[in-house]
Amino acid sequence: MPLSKEGKRVIIFYLCICVVFMQAGLYAGRRSASPSSTSRTDSRWRLPSFTQSRAVLNEHPIPQLMAEAEGNFKQLLSRQSTTLKKAVAEYKRRYGRNPPKGFDQWWDFAQKHNVKIVDDYDALFEDLAPFWNMSGEELRTRVDVAGGLPNINIVQIRNGEPSIVNQRPGFNKDDVSVRTKGFTWMVKKFQHLVRRSTLHIVLSNPRNQLPDLDFPVNTMAEGRVLVPWEHQLYPNQTVQYTAETGVQPPSTLYTPDWRGTGDVWEAYRRTCPPTASARRLFNSLRAPSVNRSLSLLPGSSRLGDQFSFAIELHGNYSFCDNPWAHYLHGHFFSDWRTLPVLFPIFSPSKAPGYSDIRVPSHYYYGTSRRYTYGWDEVNLELKEVDHMETPWEQKSDKIFWRGATTGGGSSPPGFAPQYHRQRFVRMAGAKTKSKRNVIFADSPSSSRYHSAEVSMDVLNDEIMDVAFVKAVDFYNYPGGYEGYVADHRFGEGVFLGDHWRHKYLVDLDGMSYSGRFFAFLESDSAVIKSSVYREFYSDWLQPWLHYIPLSNSYQEIYNIHAFFSGATEATLRAANSTTLELPSQKRRPIDGDRRLRRIARAGKQWRRTIGRKEDMEAYMYRMCLEYARLWADDREAMGFSL
Repeated sequence: MPLSKEGKRVIIFYLCICVVFMQAGLYAGRRSASPSSTSRTDSRWRLPSFTQSRAVLNEHPIPQLMAEAEGNFKQLLSRQSTTLKKAVAEYKRRYGRNPPKGFDQWWDFAQKHNVKIVDDYDALFEDLAPFWNMSGEELRTRVDVAGGLPNINIVQIRNGEPSIVNQRPGFNKDDVSVRTKGFTWMVKKFQHLVRRSTLHIVLSNPRNQLPDLDFPVNTMAEGRVLVPWEHQLYPNQTVQYTAETGVQPPSTLYTPDWRGTGDVWEAYRRTCPPTASARRLFNSLRAPSVNRSLSLLPGSSRLGDQFSFAIELHGNYSFCDNPWAHYLHGHFFSDWRTLPVLFPIFSPSKAPGYSDIRVPSHYYYGTSRRYTYGWDEVNLELKEVDHMETPWEQKSDKIFWRGATTGGGSSPPGFAPQYHRQRFVRMAGAKTKSKRNVIFADSPSSSRYHSAEVSMDVLNDEIMDVAFVKAVDFYNYPGGYEGYVADHRFGEGVFLGDHWRHKYLVDLDGMSYSGRFFAFLESDSAVIKSSVYREFYSDWLQPWLHYIPLSNSYQEIYNIHAFFSGATEATLRAANSTTLELPSQKRRPIDGDRRLRRIARAGKQWRRTIGRKEDMEAYMYRMCLEYARLWADDREAMGFSL
């Protein structure tokens, strides 16, 4: 029976009510999941006093953040064991078992090379923990299978000598990645401690620590292993690839890339618990436009994100609980296919949720003109001071960044405008008249801080020097190359040494971790770092002491600059400040500049005392001992006790 006009109106009315409530629920869900909360997931220090302009604060949080960071780092150093006996006891306290066989010789190696971090290897324990749930035989089986996967090289140790092999058909030495070579370079430093052994027999000679081992090394920068949550519950199930089971081997299941048919996010969200928002969310595949992408930043100006400061990097950020945030990082749009099975894959970094085993990067360990501070490519020697280093007083106060448009594989295509690098370059080059709230000391010697609203176009001109130098995969960007150039600033390429002319060096993720980070730390400049990745050293480096952490929204970077370098002329004019009456050279806060240089020097000191080649070798040595115990059938016999 046809509905009357009145009946149709009633139905339309109730449909409108339902839509309104659904929108309200989605908005509330986004607000509850946004980084405006003060949970550990957010990891930011907030300034609730600055929700309105012209507010006054008598104490800035940055000095306290720096003081706490210094105290935390001093505690880290002071609690390290000073004897082998204490180190064994601390190992048992932390991990609930004896150290691995050969721990005493590792201790001698660490002492000989003045390694300062000897107890805090929680990252290594975390990475290897899942493999304790499977037998040595099962681990070796998975290593054999992993050798046939795309973009995996195998490093073998035989009779104490490392070599690179591969089970894939047609493999040759030209297919060996520099990451795999870097792995062998580090292992060679302690290969004289490796003696011939067997997989099943532990010899009585205490110098026979390691059996013959195989290491599947990831040739890509991106993490590879994303194990679905359900499979994480049963990691010890033997993987059988036989005709009887009907299961194909991974080498035929996986192709090298997604080829536009999928993306990392769909694989990633399967690692989340069934109750997580990422598992319950039905995502739209429509890419936000360039003009709208800034409104998707976590913590917009409406939420006061400009007045908060990150207290750590986002390496522990929960994308499972905040699925909307994945749109803001190219990491989730990589075009390299991930592995849904727990394989022992050794990678230089990993984002939360990945099961790769972290090892030091070849960029940090090796030497090259693009990634190494102080490298003299003419004389092929490493100098203590880079020949392009600039005295602190002559460095520019502008925030500096140069890089390519890398950061995502555009799979599926259309999301490149809001990748992390693209967002930062657009923000730093914005020519809009929209206002940015800036906190500043009302005079160079004052401890009272005010805020003023400053036009973005003027503020960026005063403090930002940010540009792309190369358009990579520009055909995946809306509008192609012309669209890239229209939306972003592009500049000439620069040498690594050109960075040293600036006090502020921004370090952003690329396709994965940033290979320039250690070089930036070793320079006499302060590093501002934003990252979603965790690396082998992450627990050893202290934010606000060795570098300045930056949230994934980047919103607080203007107030970071204002604290250390003082208010710009446009900021002082917007506030009608009397500081304008002072000569320009006297407007800079002396304490702020001193604190900024303190961070620069602390980063350099860390790189030269804890981030050395010897420290990476000690990490790899200890990793090999732990891995050798997992490899063995009798793991109890592969323990060490005094």
